This record gives sequence, C-alpha cells and structure tokens, in this order.
Amino acid sequence: MSLASFPVGRRRVLRGAVAGLVVLGLLLWWLAPWTEDPPHGTVTLSTGTRAGVYQKYGELLRTSLGTRMPDLDVRLLTSAGSQENVRRVATGRADFAIAAADAVQTYRLSGAQNAGGLRGVARLYDDYVQLVVPPGSDIRSVADLRGRRVSIGPPKSGVRLIANRVLRAAGIDPEKDVKPFADGIDTGPGRLGRGLDAFFWSGGLPTDGLRTLAEDGGLRFVPIPADLVARLHDQGGATRYYRATNMPESAYPGSQHGATVPTMAVSNLLITRTDTDPRVTEWLTRIVLRSRDGIGAHVHSAQLVDVRTAIYTDPLRLHEGARRYYRSVKP
Repeated sequence: MSLASFPVGRRRVLRGAVAGLVVLGLLLWWLAPWTEDPPHGTVTLSTGTRAGVYQKYGELLRTSLGTRMPDLDVRLLTSAGSQENVRRVATGRADFAIAAADAVQTYRLSGAQNAGGLRGVARLYDDYVQLVVPPGSDIRSVADLRGRRVSIGPPKSGVRLIANRVLRAAGIDPEKDVKPFADGIDTGPGRLGRGLDAFFWSGGLPTDGLRTLAEDGGLRFVPIPADLVARLHDQGGATRYYRATNMPESAYPGSQHGATVPTMAVSNLLITRTDTDPRVTEWLTRIVLRSRDGIGAHVHSAQLVDVRTAIYTDPLRLHEGARRYYRSVKP
C-alpha cells in the first residue's frame, strides 16, 4: 500500500514518523562508536617547539582525547620540529607526531631506519613559510640575506630543511653566504634586530610566537615569490610538496596593513607506524576530525581539518585504523 492511499492526516503522521526514524538512525550511527569501550594504555605524541602551533595543537588534542578516552595516557614530547618528529615515530620513540610532508618524504628518500614503516593518519592543515625581518630593515628579498645574520631554525626542524632549500634556490649557500643561527620560534622573535637580521619560520597561521610582535608592528615579512618556488621544484625530491601561495592579509593585520605576502606552503600530516594498534588509531582519527571546531577556536589553522581532505596523506599510505574510520564515514 502506498503512502498516498492514506488520508491526508495519517500521511502527515507517517511522514513525521519516517523522518523521526531517519534522524534516530543518523543519531545512532553518530553515537555508535562511543558506545564501545575506548582503548586504554599509553601513547606518545611528538609535537614541536614551545610557542609553536604543533605544541599548542598537541596540548588541545590531548585534552580532547582525554574526554573520550579517559584511560588512555597521552604523553607529549616537545621537539625541534618535523625532522625530529619523523625520526622519533620511525624509530619507536613516539607513537604519533605532526610533521610536514616534505620532511616525511625527505626521510623516506634517505632510506633511514624504518622509513617504509611510516603511515598516515590525517592531513591536518598547511604550514606557511614566514621570512621575518625588522620593520625598518633594508632586506627586501631572499637574495638580500647574503652576508646577514639569519636564523635557519634548529638542526632537526622542518624550518631548517625549508630555509636551506629556499636559500639555495636564491643562489645562497646557507653555510657560507649567511651567518646562520639556530633560533626557533621560541627565541627568534625576541632576538630580531638584536642579534638577528632575519629568521625563517614555517607554521600555521597565525603563530602565537609571532602574533604579539606583529600586532605592535615590530616585524615585516619578506616575500618568497612564485618564481623562487619554481626554482625550488627544480631541486627535485621532496620539494614537490611546496606550493606557491599568498599569506592572507588577515594573518597578522598589525604588520601586513591589508596586503597579502607571496610565500609558499606545505601540508602537515599526523603520522604513525604500521605496528600501532589499529583500534587506537581509529579512535584517535575520529577524535581529530570531530574535535576540529573545539581545537580550531584556539588554533585557527586547525579549522581547516576536514574529512574530505584528511585522507590525502601523501607521501604516506593510510594506517589501517585510520582507513577504518574514513570508510565508516564514507557517504
């Protein structure tokens, strides 16, 4: 018997009942994973330097994990950045880490320990390369860094990897043609103009370690133009993960004065190893995606985490646990 054969009043009741069942089914589907007993144990997440986006994201993610998985002890490790994070996961010193795609691929191409055992959990957000100088500096281009005091980031950081490549693309030898320093985002801003002529940083927008200085107009960003990014690509290997873009004028309005800044970006990945418990990884992946708005309220770049893009963890294949989650939400 079709719905149309019922009187109008009954048809409305039936339509309401069907709609209610649909809503109930969706609600049960959404809540079903939380009815299972959550995983327990201990996992280690390697993040980044203090005052950087990796560290803040990791702290907020640990809070979200603690809400849904109260018996899982999540231990955070600060680090120099992406290069150290990749090595820690590959060698078993950390179970999960945040790392830029170029650093992941660099490690894989090097054939270092357990490079083939790395797996992706989620693509998170993009890092933007930020070349910072004092506002009154005469440095207007990367080429102007020759002979200057430049922080190229800590030795095991993703910043160091990028800065060296950018300098070489501009025809500058990072060991001979600049006076290199190893300041990170925790110390670089404070030494700008007082020991440093410029420093490189690669991070989500905006980065807390730069925000206060930028709001007071205490810095200026040097452009990294598209033609320089093209020359970077000519270096081969992991440089294909860099893309030319513009830093939006809303990133640091106190210093950008309504103007965008040509630069380059690289995607960040949440990574793990093949031997990580698939159930833990599935739960963690789910919480990463569902805590986006809560984390994004404090880490602006985290607002870009989305299930439609999270699955693209190139150059790594997805971990089995992450794949299970993405299959469960596939339309």
